Amino acid sequence: MSIYACLRYRDCPAAIDFLCEAFGFERVVVYEDDGVVHHAELRLRDSMVMLGSQRDGDGQPERVGLGWTYVGIPDTDALCERARAAGAEIMREPFDTDYGSRDFGARDPEGNIWNFGTYDPATSASA
Repeated sequence: MSIYACLRYRDCPAAIDFLCEAFGFERVVVYEDDGVVHHAELRLRDSMVMLGSQRDGDGQPERVGLGWTYVGIPDTDALCERARAAGAEIMREPFDTDYGSRDFGARDPEGNIWNFGTYDPATSASA
């Protein structure tokens, strides 16, 4: 079984560009026409997120800027500097946690919160 974060954006093409530049995601697929992203998949190492454009009248509540995602990575300090250089709002500078992770937090241009850290729940002692 796999679980994937799914996020909606008002300007999804710009969000895709930002996530790739700031956080190092790679485009896997982007199904788009006339500036509307119907479905996109971005990869970061062996993990993926799915994105789409917020569309009025699709029966879904507005979910823009409400996401909160944690991404396990090996070098938070370097990624924080990359994100800062790309214009990400750094909400929390890199810090060491009580459980041995090195984390930082950033907000993307539409308000979604991205937390990055060295903790990997799949390989932790409690998993």
